[in-house]
Amino acid sequence: MKAVRFHEHGSLDVLKYEDAPEPEIQPNEVLVKVKACALNHLDLWLRAGVRAWKLPMPHIVGSDISGEVAKVGALVSNAKVSDRVLLAPGIGCGECETCWKGLDSACRSYTLFGVMVDGGYAEYVKSPARNVIPIPGGLNFEEAAAVPLVFLTAWHMLFGRAKLQPGEDVLVVGAGSGVGSAAIQVAKLVGCRVISVAGTDEKLAKAQALGADEGINHTSQSIAEEVSRLTGKRGVDVIVEHVGQAVWDDCFNSLATYGRLVTCGATTGPEVKLSVQALFGRQRSVLGSFMGGKGELMDVLKLIGQRKLNPVIDSVFPLAEAAEAQKKMESRDFFGKILLRP
Repeated sequence: MKAVRFHEHGSLDVLKYEDAPEPEIQPNEVLVKVKACALNHLDLWLRAGVRAWKLPMPHIVGSDISGEVAKVGALVSNAKVSDRVLLAPGIGCGECETCWKGLDSACRSYTLFGVMVDGGYAEYVKSPARNVIPIPGGLNFEEAAAVPLVFLTAWHMLFGRAKLQPGEDVLVVGAGSGVGSAAIQVAKLVGCRVISVAGTDEKLAKAQALGADEGINHTSQSIAEEVSRLTGKRGVDVIVEHVGQAVWDDCFNSLATYGRLVTCGATTGPEVKLSVQALFGRQRSVLGSFMGGKGELMDVLKLIGQRKLNPVIDSVFPLAEAAEAQKKMESRDFFGKILLRP
């Protein structure tokens, strides 16, 4: 099969479109012919190298995958050849206490497609049968690949961690990202007021088209000052952010009393300062969030199938142009998901 692999960590030029062995499946696995794979910032970090993960080389990244079932193992009963499927991006052991409780991402052996196992930058990928899910609601393959990781992440952040309530004020930082565009829709679905943050007026206009009520351009406006103005100095109830260091102070200072800041990333750096006095004095919460459980993904997919939530696609590249797709992601000149099509 053809795949995009890297044999060492580095810049875009380590990505090689080349021949690779077709995966061999076990009795409890499924072979999927990849029809679309969405990019995530995780792909860029893995290519450059993440100290905590010693990846097997050569390596294939890509966590968001849709396609057609090509082969099924002898023990598989939930899929058959030619089924149109998407893959739950997180892979737990399926046997430990946290997996039984539906807390997949707390499993000690938890990984993602494209992390410790090969991912979707390829013509074929193998998957545990329990990760194979029928594509809902007539979505095409590109739409299906644009859903799993970002909508699961946004759902878990807002409900699993921040315990979002109808009518609350929600600040979404990085509105043009996959997680941001998903969080806007999820928060609006339950009747919240959404304030989006992005770096261009064009992105803010697209965020408002998704349902955002207000917008803040962080290149020309102060996030904290604008939140104060828009909320009558009260602050927001929930903040969804994955930018980290560059916006941390503004975000924390934008929280209302009993406000919750939930973060799932640190694209501008992980080191931040925190005023403990402002934390306990205003009874605020700072929450970490990582992926979510398959039960949460199924909840999201029901709404996706009903078109109450919708994937947002920026652009689609041929698999052979994966380096160009990652270059576009690095430029931040996109809104929604960037996809590869083998």
